[in-house]
Amino acid sequence: MDRIELLTNVLDSTFEKESWFAPLKDGMEGITAEQARWKPAGEAAKSIWENVNHLIYYKERLVAKMEGREWTQHLSGDENFHLTEQTREEEDWRKVVERAEAVHLRLRERLSEMTVEELDQQSLEAELLDIFLHDAYHTGQIIQLRKMQGSWPSRR
Repeated sequence: MDRIELLTNVLDSTFEKESWFAPLKDGMEGITAEQARWKPAGEAAKSIWENVNHLIYYKERLVAKMEGREWTQHLSGDENFHLTEQTREEEDWRKVVERAEAVHLRLRERLSEMTVEELDQQSLEAELLDIFLHDAYHTGQIIQLRKMQGSWPSRR
């Protein structure tokens, strides 16, 4: 397995292929907009929706860099949790989930098209690993939120 294959494998395990931990796709699956908006008491708490916004933002920014596009949507670490508006509309939540899936697929495609030489030239390996760890961290938060609200399946 070369480095690109290894990175692609880790990308997939953080998004859709369960390995040592549940992937983000499982964390978003089967919940309502209301459940996605819910958060426990406390000023520092974030909702599932906010966490997914946050993950989308950083992946979209990385994909833009990989595609050589200028990134113009500069949001702070706190602002990007509000990338999309949290509404009560199921359609709005569905669009957020679809956007998370779409950026995953775009990142996967860009990564699979790269050579090891391009990976080295763009110094992307460390940034990709940071994204993967970041996704795993926030996916853990999402699953904990689902457990707190009782929306995480007991079979897991």
